[in-house]
Amino acid sequence: MPDTPPIRIASRDDLERSRATVFFRLLLAIPHLLWLGIWSFGMVLLSPVMWIVTLVRRRPPDGLHDAYAMWIRYAVHVEAYLTLAANPYPGFLGAAGSYPVDAEIPRAADVPEQGRWGVAFRVVLALPAMVLSSALGSGLSTSSGGYRYSAGPLTVIPFLAWFAILARRRMPAGFEAATRYAIGYGAQTAAYLFLVTPRYPNAHPVEVAEADPLPAHPVRLTISDDPRRSRLTIFFRLPLALPHLVWLLLWSIPVYVSSVVAWLWTLVAGELPAPLHRFYARFVRYSAHVVAFLYTAAGHFPGFTGAPGSYPIDVEVDPREPQNRWRTAFRGLLALPALLVASAIAGAAQTAAIGAWFFSLFQARTPLGLRALMSWSLRYSAQLYAYGLFLTERYPYSAPGPCDRPAAPPPSG
Repeated sequence: MPDTPPIRIASRDDLERSRATVFFRLLLAIPHLLWLGIWSFGMVLLSPVMWIVTLVRRRPPDGLHDAYAMWIRYAVHVEAYLTLAANPYPGFLGAAGSYPVDAEIPRAADVPEQGRWGVAFRVVLALPAMVLSSALGSGLSTSSGGYRYSAGPLTVIPFLAWFAILARRRMPAGFEAATRYAIGYGAQTAAYLFLVTPRYPNAHPVEVAEADPLPAHPVRLTISDDPRRSRLTIFFRLPLALPHLVWLLLWSIPVYVSSVVAWLWTLVAGELPAPLHRFYARFVRYSAHVVAFLYTAAGHFPGFTGAPGSYPIDVEVDPREPQNRWRTAFRGLLALPALLVASAIAGAAQTAAIGAWFFSLFQARTPLGLRALMSWSLRYSAQLYAYGLFLTERYPYSAPGPCDRPAAPPPSG
């Protein structure tokens, strides 16, 4: 069977925004939300017809395929407008190429025949992707009691972007990329669920949306992990992680107690003391190691010291740098928006970790797409820790990027 082209989100947006339309964005979007609701109701009513015909013919009728493609594309336009990922007022027909943020959906002729078993059980097969799409959107995440609803990236980021745009008339690039990513995964999920494509949703940023390389940052995530996993260590992953969770909790006590001293010293001297820089860097690195192991994003059992280069998913921290005293003075307040974003991304990463656990248990490997999503959370959290602990004054970058940086090859000789 030939490979099915992925459904991806393309963008021609320049990030410039109108304060007036942004201020009243929710009110302006009401006609589109009403029309999208009516259109969605009709598509749901037609779904049994789509299912039966595709089950019999192994491909949907061209007319129905095009109708569902227009509906998904229109939903992307409306969601991009509502979440501030784009500025112009969208049309009401979902025409291809009619909006700066658009869904690239293959034509019916380019979609191969679909397997009848996959069509017959499509709703069941789509459930994991639907849960993850919800975690990226409305914020379905895991907790000790099961699932709970909290604010996801597609809720938190547009809320914060609204304030940023009113202040600067510009959508932050990281916010726009993160929003586009969440919208794109939702579009992939809808297209798979409604038989527009047999291709299962892939959470890897490269598969979801056009993405620029990650900008330079003093705190970087590197990946040299082999996605193959041992089923035995996967099954007992939580008990195996318990010693690390206890040690991480104990380590965090002196970190947070000494952070007051670090704040005062950096405020006076304009630079974090070298011993504290090394201590905090190891803590940030070790935190990433533990969470990567717990989430099954990495396979090996980590060490307990947070040594650089000691784990397949690692955090690189640049040497000390001078820091602005005004930014240092208000560091706690300035970090609050990033804390909200980190919490939203972590909720989606926790949901991805549950899916990766089941997949790894059966397939003995971690899906690269889910690992990429979890790595997004690991990188952003590491950058937030580094910002809050005065390792750097560079703000965390919220875009998932095309991928996280690969580890540097070992020196020759």
